[in-house]
Parts: sequence; structure tokens; C-alpha cells
Amino acid sequence: MPSFDTICEASMVDVKHAVENTNKEIATRFDFKGTPAAIELKDKEITLRGNADFQLTQIEDILRNKLTKRQVDVRFLDKGEMQKAGGDQVKQTIKVRNGIDAEQGKKIQRLIKDSKLKVQAAIADGKLRVTGVKRDDLQTAMALIKKDIVDMPLSFDNFRD
Repeated sequence: MPSFDTICEASMVDVKHAVENTNKEIATRFDFKGTPAAIELKDKEITLRGNADFQLTQIEDILRNKLTKRQVDVRFLDKGEMQKAGGDQVKQTIKVRNGIDAEQGKKIQRLIKDSKLKVQAAIADGKLRVTGVKRDDLQTAMALIKKDIVDMPLSFDNFRD
């Protein structure tokens, strides 16, 4: 039975390289000299540090540019709140989305079900598997998902005939 997986995964290698390049640019920029401005990546969390929220905004802009150059969609980033880090420093945590959460999965399932296509969708391990009898129905489901779900950087994987 033909099927495909709908996934939401960023290339962590490209994210790591973007963070490293952002660190290099921070080290060489004149406006960051003598400040504790830094960025680091641990697992799937990026931590920005600086003297003020203005610096964090600049670091985030640099990061977004580096990610865009590496063809990583910036919709993968989930910005957290700015927090005091001690003294006059502030920090912000940005999570890198990986996988489709249950709420988004149900939204996509409902979209497919309401479309009256002869396909079924099932959520498993952060992926949404769509199966159907006809290949054309699956391609129509792909087009429908791409058109209606714009707030998530979804891609399609594992297309089997």
C-alpha cells in the first residue's frame, strides 16, 4: 500500500555550523568587543547571552542570516523568554523543533480527514504517516498539507509505492 511520512526535522549539522559561524562573527565584530556576548548549542537548545536585549536581538539576526545561508528554515526556531543571567547580563533560550507534536499532528489529521480523500493518517514517533490506495490521492494530500500548513516547515519522506 503506498504511503509517505510527513516530518518536521532540521539538519542539526547545519544548525551547528550556523551557530559556530555566528560565534566567529560575534568575536570579530567591533560592537561586541569587550562584552559577554556569546551563543552556544547544547542538544537541541541554542542559548544566547549578552548585556542587553538589544544585543540578543543582534545575535539572533546574525544566527537567522547564517541559518538562511545554509538553507535551514527559521521556522524551526522556537524562541523563549529573555531572562536575567546575573549582574547586568541577560540570556535567551531558543529551541530547535524536531518532530511533529501531538497537537499539530491532530491538526494535519483533521485537515486530511475533512478533505474527503481516500487516505488515512497516523501519528507515530514525531512523524505523520499517510497511507492510501492510489498514488494520486497521496500526491493530492501532499499538496493539501503544503498549502494549508504554513506555520511549520514540513517535508515529506519515505514515499513508497
